[in-house]
Amino acid sequence: MGTEEELLALLQSNKENLPSFPDGRINYHDVRKTPVVTIFIKFESEILLLQRSEKVQQYRGKWNTVAGHLDEVKPVWEKAAEELSEEVGITSEHISSVKMGVPFTFVDESINKEWFIHPVLVVLKNKPDITLDWEHTQFVWITPGELAGYDIVPKVDVGLDHVLSL
Repeated sequence: MGTEEELLALLQSNKENLPSFPDGRINYHDVRKTPVVTIFIKFESEILLLQRSEKVQQYRGKWNTVAGHLDEVKPVWEKAAEELSEEVGITSEHISSVKMGVPFTFVDESINKEWFIHPVLVVLKNKPDITLDWEHTQFVWITPGELAGYDIVPKVDVGLDHVLSL
């Protein structure tokens, strides 16, 4: 998934050729190749980690960060901002800076998915109150070195390494 233009072209093609939800978003439920955004939230030396609920489709109970399908034809950052607001209540007023990582691919044969992961690093001005939606049951602030102690969604560590090296 090279440039933003290439991604938008792919999303437009997906919108035209894949099933949609009633609200118009692309439905990736039975689609192998799935583009997603993974947003790492950092405040000072800590990152926010979220435990996925039993209500999500994949990786129930595992630890992740804010993430979502790229299911609309819009730039990655715009979708990332929506996911931040929906999943944890973080808005632009909390954000000091945003850095876009290099997209990478991960194939998980156990669920027949080829994820096209677009990592994003969001640095906060202050530590906000976190309001979880239905996708997560709890959250913790950890240092990157503590990530190994959690049962994480596959490749969260790789995405984190990508954005922390920016």
